[in-house]
Amino acid sequence: MTEIAESPLPRTLPSTYLEAAIRGGLRCTCPRCGQAPLFRKWLKPVDFCYACGQDWTLQRADDFPPYISILITGHLMAPLLILLVLDFHLSILATSTIALPLAAGLMLGILQPAKGAVIAAQWWLGLVGFRKERLPQEPKA
Repeated sequence: MTEIAESPLPRTLPSTYLEAAIRGGLRCTCPRCGQAPLFRKWLKPVDFCYACGQDWTLQRADDFPPYISILITGHLMAPLLILLVLDFHLSILATSTIALPLAAGLMLGILQPAKGAVIAAQWWLGLVGFRKERLPQEPKA
């Protein structure tokens, strides 16, 4: 059994949601500490962070990451499809041969970072049972 750290507030706590989203979404590491992996499989988050002990079983990303992936893919593919059909005058078969694999690859490539960013948002905002944590603010002079 793996030993879980007992650090109540890691020194590397993010100062903004953007930092937490980059950790969870782009780097696929723990949004809280940025040290350990967030996913144990492609879309399956770890139960606990091995570096800071954060419980990730509370997350409820559900269907939101696929919606994000579909939205981004659709917005990226629409201009490409218009370009292929109207400017290059490609047939439906040629357009489909290019567009379908590209759309599938984009959707699958965006899905894990989207799930990491949604988990980071839930943790950052203190939703679905997460404790809202912030670094202590230094007094302004």
